[in-house]
Amino acid sequence: MTTTADAIRQAARAHGFTRIGIVPAEPSATLEAYRRWIAAEMHAGMGYMARPDRQARREDLGVILPGARSLIVVALDYQQTTPAGLLREPGRGRFAAYAWGADYHEVLLERLERLAQALQPLLGAHRCYVDTGPLLERSHGQRGGLGFVGKNTMLIHPRAGSLFFLGEILTDAAFDDYDPPLPKASMCGSCTRCLSACPTDAFPQPYVLDARRCISYWTIEHRGSIDPALRARFGNWVFGCDICNDVCPFQRFAPLSDEPAFALDTPERAAPLLTDLLALDEAGFAARFHGTPVWRLGRERLLRNACVAAGNWGSPLIAPALEHVLAQGSPLLTEHAAWALAAIARAEGAS
Repeated sequence: MTTTADAIRQAARAHGFTRIGIVPAEPSATLEAYRRWIAAEMHAGMGYMARPDRQARREDLGVILPGARSLIVVALDYQQTTPAGLLREPGRGRFAAYAWGADYHEVLLERLERLAQALQPLLGAHRCYVDTGPLLERSHGQRGGLGFVGKNTMLIHPRAGSLFFLGEILTDAAFDDYDPPLPKASMCGSCTRCLSACPTDAFPQPYVLDARRCISYWTIEHRGSIDPALRARFGNWVFGCDICNDVCPFQRFAPLSDEPAFALDTPERAAPLLTDLLALDEAGFAARFHGTPVWRLGRERLLRNACVAAGNWGSPLIAPALEHVLAQGSPLLTEHAAWALAAIARAEGAS
């Protein structure tokens, strides 16, 4: 029995998703590249990426949902605007744009589940995922025409850039019409802006990201000490990094999101003062970041990242805030605050 795909597409648009692709529940076309990436240990400390059970699920979606026949992939734009000069101020800690608003996991998952409920008679058995399931979602999104995978490994839509979230509904329903991929597997051409712009050289070759050198990995996923050899290259990033997105020529076509949950209510959400971040106690951290992607990071790691940004600023104006962090007794924070103070001392000595 097959289901009309247009009914799914219309319902997805009615629930606010900006683009949708419906594809067969087949293994990802990039499965072998994923295996090579794991074998090369480019997943760094993200052990969950290499777990045998996770690999088995990526190889056969039927392991996730017995009888799986289709995958519905949806996109939701999140781009907002803020003064570019503010983001570049060295005395501010910069957040990746996806973290400026509410936690997208909760926003998308709630909406996906409402969509699935509305479509229940058509879907049959199903599972909803937002960035947490064992799916190579960018590859499935590419298969469904939501974009092409660029040299920076991001899914890029030629008329919408790459600042959008993905969500999936895996179902045992079959559809009468599946979406084709874009005509070209890649539209990057000879452009290498993203590769050249990466300050930590995280792309050993086009279409391959080495997480061991990625600012986003170190500032979000990594739980311990940040590699001293890389810290000076982080600039003022304290949560993620948007450099390879920002320099992409297709980004100029990215639409602004009209999703209220992602609205930037104040520029401070995008780049708060480092002095404010370093002064946060647990209550202050909770008040400021609960319900956002930053909440998952925790106060200690956010302050760790802020210490690195403070050291890269090199201004003696931030030294009292670092000394306050140093006095807190956390081994992780002590190490990074001391590094930052030493960087400031070197900058003063060189001036």
